[in-house]
Amino acid sequence: MQNHSNQTIRAGRAVKNDVQVEIRLDEPFSIEINSSVQSLFGHQIREFIQKFLFDLNFKEGAVSVNDYGALDYVLHARLESAVRKTGKKHSSIEPPKQHIHLPNPQRQQLRRSRLYIPGNTPEYIINAGLFGADSIILDLEDSVMPDHKFEARILVRNALLNIDFNCERIVRINPLRGDYGKQDLEYIIPAKPDVLLVPKCESRQDVLAVETEIQRLQHHYNIDRPILLMPLIETAKGILHAEEIAAASANTIALCFGAEDFTASIGVERTKEEKESLFAKSMIILAAKAANIQALDTVFSDVEDMDGLFKSTCNSVALGFDGRGIIHPGQIKTVHNAFAPGAEQINYAEQVVQAIEQAAEQKTGVAALGSKMIDAPVVRRARKILTLAEIMGLKK
Repeated sequence: MQNHSNQTIRAGRAVKNDVQVEIRLDEPFSIEINSSVQSLFGHQIREFIQKFLFDLNFKEGAVSVNDYGALDYVLHARLESAVRKTGKKHSSIEPPKQHIHLPNPQRQQLRRSRLYIPGNTPEYIINAGLFGADSIILDLEDSVMPDHKFEARILVRNALLNIDFNCERIVRINPLRGDYGKQDLEYIIPAKPDVLLVPKCESRQDVLAVETEIQRLQHHYNIDRPILLMPLIETAKGILHAEEIAAASANTIALCFGAEDFTASIGVERTKEEKESLFAKSMIILAAKAANIQALDTVFSDVEDMDGLFKSTCNSVALGFDGRGIIHPGQIKTVHNAFAPGAEQINYAEQVVQAIEQAAEQKTGVAALGSKMIDAPVVRRARKILTLAEIMGLKK
């Protein structure tokens, strides 16, 4: 980290639910606070800021704080970012304590929708779990500009420690091949995310490198809670290595496809028909199913075209995908409807399960429905349909 001596240090943004911290290092120490909730919480905000700085014995310049309704964990994140950006070593900076109960993450669960949330936007993060997505992705990669990645990882860490999102919590880190990925892990692993989305995976080694770093940090921080992995394949090289990527780690729960980067890597435009991605999607699905993990489709980028989203997602279901990424809460209901089994599917699945149960009771060893024999794969598919229907409230 660079030393910004004789410069003005800034962290945070002047937007709702955020706070902007400014430290002018070439001025005498002082604290100035302006808040949109000054009349209600001005005293508490001042106490919070003073305690944070005084605990560090930080008296490096004029500190100005403009608050736009930020919660404590956001204020802590922005103060910490600003102090660390000064280049001064303050090893006593501590993250907020874990304030939520964390059940162990589940390998098998519904992942129809994964809602991407930019990692440096507290105004979006605070409500991310309210929209009904099966999973949220707090993103540290493509949606965060390089100059803001340091602030974003501290904010995401604090959010994980303080918000009960009531759904699966995924963090997309930056690739370990660059400068940012390892720093992401240093801050994020102590906050115990459920899953890490690992972008730009092109080989088995890309997965193992992340897993090795996770294990090192878990040991360092004495964390025994598992952290699961979702490799994200986005290049031609990654597609050709999909099988080895899917099987690289026992902690991998799903293989994800990224169409935007993939089409760029093969030099074509992405179309709504997605013919250019059919082979790649098929490779993702086959590799995932061979490894007994889920296959998750890419995002649909036109947030206003719900008919197109529904048709695209129905095609995903037909191919064998278990879910897809989304970039706007308004897409959730449409995606869930596309993954919902129809009345005929549910009725047939019920008949299959009934037939196999009757065969078990009669100890015939053979089950049939009409003229068709029922084998184990048909039964597994039927039970999966009924489970999904029950979760979605479609089964009477």
